[in-house]
Amino acid sequence: MLLHETQRSRSELLSRVAPPQRAALARETRIGASYEWRCARGHDRYPATVGEVLTGPSCAKCRSNAAAPGARREAGMAFMKPGLRLGTSQVEQRLRMLLGERIRLHHRVNAVRIARMFYGKQEVWPDILVPQLRVAVEYDDPGRSRRAHLGLKEASDLEKDEALREVGWEVIRIRAGGLESLGPGSIVCRSLTVEVVDEVVAQMRRIRGDAAVDALLVTRRHAV
Repeated sequence: MLLHETQRSRSELLSRVAPPQRAALARETRIGASYEWRCARGHDRYPATVGEVLTGPSCAKCRSNAAAPGARREAGMAFMKPGLRLGTSQVEQRLRMLLGERIRLHHRVNAVRIARMFYGKQEVWPDILVPQLRVAVEYDDPGRSRRAHLGLKEASDLEKDEALREVGWEVIRIRAGGLESLGPGSIVCRSLTVEVVDEVVAQMRRIRGDAAVDALLVTRRHAV
């Protein structure tokens, strides 16, 4: 398999590889090629393939820490990551607005603890979190490059979804702009519409039940 990742993934890889190997990685095309990587937490360097690093196994000490009893107790916890800066597109902002018109969204959480390492961290940052239901909502489209959320990024998305499910969360993915379904939690569409957001809520009902979703519904006050 060849390395057809987005520029963002390439930059992340170059920031993590051992400095003497950056030039070689900059020319790399294979995800099966092995390099030496720096641990994001300052532990020992470790060997791994490009594909393994993109799905986040990290070093042996990080993996051991992730399996510790204290870490397992926190797995699945939603929390606020201070200073977390992620690019949010106008479409994602519109998704949050439309979904917020239907159910009450928790605005003080932006991350979830997981029971494995993912991109060198024991946490993931979905687009929208509904901690009361333990449901994450993600919006994917191919972007201007027409390559986003394809190839390695698609594999990374699947790994992220699996990590969330391991700790009791479910993921609803809106797959727009020609992207194919990634599984039963996917909503395939041309673009974000009101109907798509209604389907997101319907998916939540199928996952967690009507009573749980009804408890979050936004009450609209009608003028008398």
